[in-house]
Amino acid sequence: MTQLGFKSSTGAVREKNEDACFVIPSHNVYVVADGVGGNNAGEIASRTAVQGVAEYVTEVPIDGCETDEEICSYFLDCIADINEQVYKLGHEHKENRGMATTLVLAYLRDDKAYIMNVGDSRAYLLRDNELQQITEDHTYVNELVRSGVITKEEAETHSQRNVITRAIGAEPFVKTDFYRTPVEEGDILMLCSDGLYGEVEDSRMVKILKENESMSHTCNLLVDAAIESGGRDNITVVCLKV
Repeated sequence: MTQLGFKSSTGAVREKNEDACFVIPSHNVYVVADGVGGNNAGEIASRTAVQGVAEYVTEVPIDGCETDEEICSYFLDCIADINEQVYKLGHEHKENRGMATTLVLAYLRDDKAYIMNVGDSRAYLLRDNELQQITEDHTYVNELVRSGVITKEEAETHSQRNVITRAIGAEPFVKTDFYRTPVEEGDILMLCSDGLYGEVEDSRMVKILKENESMSHTCNLLVDAAIESGGRDNITVVCLKV
């Protein structure tokens, strides 16, 4: 049995919400996306992506996938299909040119969580009051950190920290990262856009997550914390307590 909460907000500065999330408890699939692009294009990209996941998992049964490799292939095919949809939309309509979106997806089965991500929306796991970032950001500054050019602290204030290097719909084909992690009773899995972790320190996120409120209330508190800290971007969070 999993407790679920989710919340998306425009934040304190932006006029539109280009984030999107979708939860499909009947299939144990949960998604967060953060769109980019001018006009309404970012909003269209993120919503196309999450709706694409919902349609795919509803129409293509995952029950037949038994091994980790089969589950990985299933979601790689799903994301490839969504990437094609978003890419086509961006090229068929001039006003959507250049649109793309991040995507982080979680699938829970038995005692495992399977995570896929493209871009800089993240998946975290809270266990025993420790918050672990599962996913790697596909950003220019993260590449600099990994190569030792700058420190993590320098990355937080770098002028190009918001430049993503991989996104759904940006290219005809997309490379997706796949993670598998064991989950235990009491664990909290959190998916979020950069509007949350860009504003709220890990220590404060941990404090809110471990308050043992309902997951819906937890998501409200996390979004409120991001807005109190500036709310300069859209904020979206999905929390699952095992």
